[in-house]
Amino acid sequence: MNDALPFSPAPAAPRRARRLMVQGTGSDVGKSLLVAGLARAYARRGLAVQPFKAQNMSNNAAVAGEAEGGGSGEIGRAQALQARAAGVPRSVHQNPVLLKPDSDVDAQVVLRGRVLGRWPAAGYQALKPRLLPAVLDSLERLSQQADLVLIEGAGCGAEAYLRPQDISNMGLAEAADLPVLLLGDESRGGVTAAAIGHHTLWSASERARVAGVLVNKFRGDPAVFAPAAAQIEAATGWPVRGLVRWFDGAARLPQEDSLALDAAARRRSGGSLVIAVLRTPRLANADDLDPLAAEPGITLRWVQPGETIPREAQVVVIAGSKSTRADLAFVHAQGWTHDLHAHVRHGGRVVGLCAGLQMLGHAVHDPEGLEGEPGSTPGLGLLDLETTITPAKRLLDVDALDTASGERVRGYEMHMGRSEGAALSRPWLRLDGRAEGAMSADGRVAGSYLHGLFAADGWRRRWLAALGVTGGVDYDARVEALLDAYAAQLEADLDLDALLALAR
Repeated sequence: MNDALPFSPAPAAPRRARRLMVQGTGSDVGKSLLVAGLARAYARRGLAVQPFKAQNMSNNAAVAGEAEGGGSGEIGRAQALQARAAGVPRSVHQNPVLLKPDSDVDAQVVLRGRVLGRWPAAGYQALKPRLLPAVLDSLERLSQQADLVLIEGAGCGAEAYLRPQDISNMGLAEAADLPVLLLGDESRGGVTAAAIGHHTLWSASERARVAGVLVNKFRGDPAVFAPAAAQIEAATGWPVRGLVRWFDGAARLPQEDSLALDAAARRRSGGSLVIAVLRTPRLANADDLDPLAAEPGITLRWVQPGETIPREAQVVVIAGSKSTRADLAFVHAQGWTHDLHAHVRHGGRVVGLCAGLQMLGHAVHDPEGLEGEPGSTPGLGLLDLETTITPAKRLLDVDALDTASGERVRGYEMHMGRSEGAALSRPWLRLDGRAEGAMSADGRVAGSYLHGLFAADGWRRRWLAALGVTGGVDYDARVEALLDAYAAQLEADLDLDALLALAR
């Protein structure tokens, strides 16, 4: 603890909140959504609720306030959705450690909104104990502000090889004295074995923290599960505190986990306008496309590695990336560069979002090796610009009038890099008169650094109208309605009074 990284400690104040932690039997079992639903349910009861996740690994991030040293930082999209569900502003203290993978073996570490550096996997394990004091301090800050703090674990709660340096699951629960609910996913099968396996792997003190088991994504007659519940209780001593029914609306809420994104990629809709999205390995902020997927007039097609860009696509989107040059090289290797040029020659359109905008130019330079090995990568050559990756990270919430369309847009910028070139003299947007993004001379290729652009209903409808499609979804209202519906389902499925009584 004496080797802790420096941080600004919370002011001395009494703790106000009760706290309850949700750990999972694995990744993508529904922890993030459950915490969001509970946050909405308890907030509707009048409680001041704060979400918390000590460590999140995701390239899908949101701008948040209260960054170390002042200004804006970033948190995982799951915590951003949970904050929205709770009706509170986004704060870096809701997700003090954010890991953004650069490759399969290393990641950028963001501590309380500020980039700390890049660490290989083994080196990060040694770093984690130095992060714990800042994590506990962030939890304490939220506990001073709220009536209830709902804490989400990470991945599987009983990964024995990760336990010695753990700051996300039982390591955090022990350090902060947290009661724990264990969440299993019945839709995958094996929830009984998973719960009993956790009991086997956890220590006596860790087992004593578990206040019960919740079974998620349940379909069918709850009575059928009664023997399994009895078996779990007999083997562990933990009561099964409820079955959460499958929630169809989950797929229509913003997704963060790569497993959920890949599941979304397999879904198809029947709209007449086909928009293809390139599925690159380090895809980031893929929820930029959620408002388009919500429109009934659109078929969103994720182009998987090994596939060609479909000829029926009228628009191709290149979304954000955590490793721009690596994903750009991947696009070249897949043969998609040739496909994109053919697509434009035949009258199609291409849109680049953030890193996608950078890829559309002639080259991306990284002289300092900020995203990998120093060097340059040839771009797609569809816009007359070049980009240099720079150390300074631009983090900015945007709420402005796009004077080019007359529509208001809200979103955020989150990028490292500076673009220069003639294409910038043809901006795609004018935000309160400020030029943003770039377009080709014929208007068929366009890009912007602004995330969240398609969530602006008026702007999205105008853009779709130019493509011959009528847009009609009120996206923000849709998300709010889904959160309310899920909270109502949790009220019916679970004894929320009993769960609240477990918090301390």
